[in-house]
Amino acid sequence: MPDQFALPALHRLQQPDSGHHPLGAESPRRPEFRWKRTTREDRKGESAAPPIPGSAAENLGSPLNRIDLKSGYDQNSDRRDFIKKMMKFGWENYKKYAWGSNELKPISRTGHSASIFGNGETGASIVDALDTLHIMGLMDEYEDARQWIAMNLDFTKTSGDLSVFETNIRFIGGLLSAYGLTNDTMYVDKAKAIANLLMPAFETPTGIPLALVNVQRKTASNWNWASGGASILSEFGTLQLEFDYLSNITKNSIYSDKMARIREVLQSIQKVDGLYPNYLNPKTGKWGQHHVSVGALGDSFYEYLLKSWLISDHRDVQAKQMYDEAIDALEKKLLFKSEQNQLWYFAEKKGSRIEHKMDHLACFVVGMFAIQSKNEKNPEKSKHFLELAEKIADTCHESYIRTETHIGPESFRFTRDAEAVAVSNREKYYILRPEVVEGWFYMWRITKNQKYRDWCWDAAVSVEQYCRTDGGYSGIRNVYTKSVSHDDVQQSFLFAEWLKYMYLVFSEDDVVPLDKWVFNTEAHPFPVRFSSADASLN
Repeated sequence: MPDQFALPALHRLQQPDSGHHPLGAESPRRPEFRWKRTTREDRKGESAAPPIPGSAAENLGSPLNRIDLKSGYDQNSDRRDFIKKMMKFGWENYKKYAWGSNELKPISRTGHSASIFGNGETGASIVDALDTLHIMGLMDEYEDARQWIAMNLDFTKTSGDLSVFETNIRFIGGLLSAYGLTNDTMYVDKAKAIANLLMPAFETPTGIPLALVNVQRKTASNWNWASGGASILSEFGTLQLEFDYLSNITKNSIYSDKMARIREVLQSIQKVDGLYPNYLNPKTGKWGQHHVSVGALGDSFYEYLLKSWLISDHRDVQAKQMYDEAIDALEKKLLFKSEQNQLWYFAEKKGSRIEHKMDHLACFVVGMFAIQSKNEKNPEKSKHFLELAEKIADTCHESYIRTETHIGPESFRFTRDAEAVAVSNREKYYILRPEVVEGWFYMWRITKNQKYRDWCWDAAVSVEQYCRTDGGYSGIRNVYTKSVSHDDVQQSFLFAEWLKYMYLVFSEDDVVPLDKWVFNTEAHPFPVRFSSADASLN
């Protein structure tokens, strides 16, 4: 890339004293949030979400008049209710056509299961939707989900290889979040049973877990495409919140001990220029291919360092130190501004080469930096990271509004001829990813700038118009054309993340307040300070 791509004038500030800086008031044992119970009786006569003119939803035969949502839904309460109706539409179609399957194929109207789930009906959409249903007050739907989990969720019946990472963030995370919201110990029993089945992954010389577990064979392996048989940074680095919480609830340190070992290994390994490559050999403890990214393969590792500090009520200073050092290195080496309009973005490093590409996934850093800024004691450091969050939020927004659909692509590039746009057909798709609206949700909560709510609503209108089909919501193959082609998958994280963040951005701040709850990377909220002895959840 040209030398004109220069780092912004951002420099790491002096760290504040690393001693304990408590937030102040003690958090309650069970943080409260507000929701309104909605029953089937309440919903008699309530219609499905109205379609947008020209959308696939017009074919649904809705009894409501067709409304242009851009002008017809001006109040936040109206927008929140519409998101709730979207949730019900996606859920009801999943229940009708794919109940018990991991996901829904909305056009084929049948069940779907990606390879990450192994072979079996483990209801990923049910578990991922559980806390969202509860938060939205959809209690009849929630009770249906709870009953299925109690009666049918059994990972011992699965065959093939399970992704340790995906099983953790979706299933263990979803179940533990439901426990945090309800105090229902059935969820703990289910989460513990699943975590125990993942234990073979940790049987390596270093304690760095492998990526896949075969439950029937009780064996573990790594992805065959991974560099040199390596484990993936974002996968083994995105277990701590769930495993620490499970240890606290069960009073069994086996899960948190696994996390302590991972952190010990990471601290002991030399990092060139302070950067964490995406590949680590679990046998030798040495880095593999030197690929560094805050997008795919790296992303949530950084998120969990910060959130380990946040969920401990700022007591896990080791995690915060590791986070500060890692982000400092990323800013120095991979933070750039585009030539055309000075859009800020994080590039990727592949060996000695810089690739000026940012993933939709990488837009999660907006929320990460925003919540960091809220919790920094040093005013200058807080200001710095809020500015960084604002700048990258703008960049991610540009990736959306530069498409015909106003939905962002999987990846977007920065060259002399391109700015915040996909240049390859392999990068133009959208699979209902939530990271961009996740960032805008945090920015709304922290800045109260109305544009973030407006951006979220624009994205909601676009998803309703282009991703809704007669049988549910689907990803699309090319965001740059209004004549969309659907991929026929309603991802489970539509329920867990996209719809939850959208609902919360139009809700009051005391609905899952950020000083009481920390979201895992699948947007499942856990209560703050679960790990301290004086704030036991039992």
